[in-house]
Amino acid sequence: MSHILIVEDEAIIRTALRKLLERHRYKISEAGSVREATTKFRITDMDLIISDLRLPGAPGTDLLKLAGDVPVLIMTSYASLRSAVDSMRMGAADYIAKPFDHDEMLATVRRVIGKAEQNRAAGAAAANSKTEGRAIAGMIGDSPVMRELYARIHKVAPTDATVLVHGETGTGKELVARAIHEESKRNGKPLISVNCAAIPETLIEAELFGHEKGAFTGAQTAREGLVAAADGGTLFLDEIGELPLEAQARLLRVLQEGEVRPIGAIESRKVNVRLVAATHRNLRQLAAERKFREDLYYRINVVQMTLPPLRERGKDVLAISESLLEKFCAKINRQTLKLSPEAIQAVTTYTWPGNVRELENAIQRAVILTEDTNEIDHRTLDIDLDLVPIEEADTERRPRINSLHSDPREDLSLEDYFARFVLEHQETMSETELAKKLGVSRKCLWERRQKLGIPRKKAKRVVEA
Repeated sequence: MSHILIVEDEAIIRTALRKLLERHRYKISEAGSVREATTKFRITDMDLIISDLRLPGAPGTDLLKLAGDVPVLIMTSYASLRSAVDSMRMGAADYIAKPFDHDEMLATVRRVIGKAEQNRAAGAAAANSKTEGRAIAGMIGDSPVMRELYARIHKVAPTDATVLVHGETGTGKELVARAIHEESKRNGKPLISVNCAAIPETLIEAELFGHEKGAFTGAQTAREGLVAAADGGTLFLDEIGELPLEAQARLLRVLQEGEVRPIGAIESRKVNVRLVAATHRNLRQLAAERKFREDLYYRINVVQMTLPPLRERGKDVLAISESLLEKFCAKINRQTLKLSPEAIQAVTTYTWPGNVRELENAIQRAVILTEDTNEIDHRTLDIDLDLVPIEEADTERRPRINSLHSDPREDLSLEDYFARFVLEHQETMSETELAKKLGVSRKCLWERRQKLGIPRKKAKRVVEA
């Protein structure tokens, strides 16, 4: 049974929340302030702390440092969006606006406790590995999926095993290849990167394996291929699924025999290369369709690594955004910028189909388009929501709402839940009915509509004949 500590100075809210959670078999303790919570209880033994943001004496955010690894869920009024975002940046597991819907509160509690249990399991696994959690140069992120990826890189890199990296476009597969090379004993030799999709089929074999003078029309001189250039080092073949079948046969010989024969040559040359391949395609399926050599697939599929898409990396999105923001500000000699709360909401709830590459482009455009006030006091400037260009299905800039319809998920935020419910029911329910179902006043409903840009529509009434 999970033990939850409620820190709330309003007795009515505290009691109602305690009864709600006890009905769902949670063990509950109560406190009216941070001081009472820390003096009466050992808060590091709790499974979850639910705290109001504004408390007598010290704010609820003080519990973030005192709670250690225990997740803290912050309750705040809807008007305090900036404070809620600041709480998340300070380490809060999530926030929820008051007055809250009972189902929403229960779903949030289950989600936060579930994530905390997953993190503890990941931490236990980390204790069994000396390399777990050690960061990779050039890669940003501390989510459990990324820590697992780091651990695998540290373990595999010192070997000569062939690595197959799976991941959507823009997730950073070349960064993984570079990290593997830098942590291997081959780091003093070259890392040769080849995008197989960017080279025409008629040239790919000559580019990879080289050619002799006169081997084909236009071959006026002999040329060493990229495989030979990687001798002693690492060869990274990005989008290997686009490699023609003829080139696949030559690559298979390189892997099996350790030798390469340029086009038009009689003798082969011995080479010692480590192969790291990457693809966003299903090579097993391509092999079944005879579009990829099955023997080559099994040869390169020694160790698999999967790069998670940005939408599955949690708070890494915000960390990457802030790092990119700093990078582009320095690049064009701009004063320090920061994301506004609205922009933070946008970048952390959008699904980013283009992953880090799309995020990088959005941040770069925002830095360029933000007006420079030329002030000399070095104040930080906000990058507003409108300056974070996010591609959407329609012309309205509402990434949270659009992503709801295209990719519904169980871990909806408060804003997502509100937007989804209103959009799905506003044509059949009146404003009074909507407000009642959401557990808010009509005024609060109107304010949230304005905030999220959801126009009001008249409910359709059925007229009896």
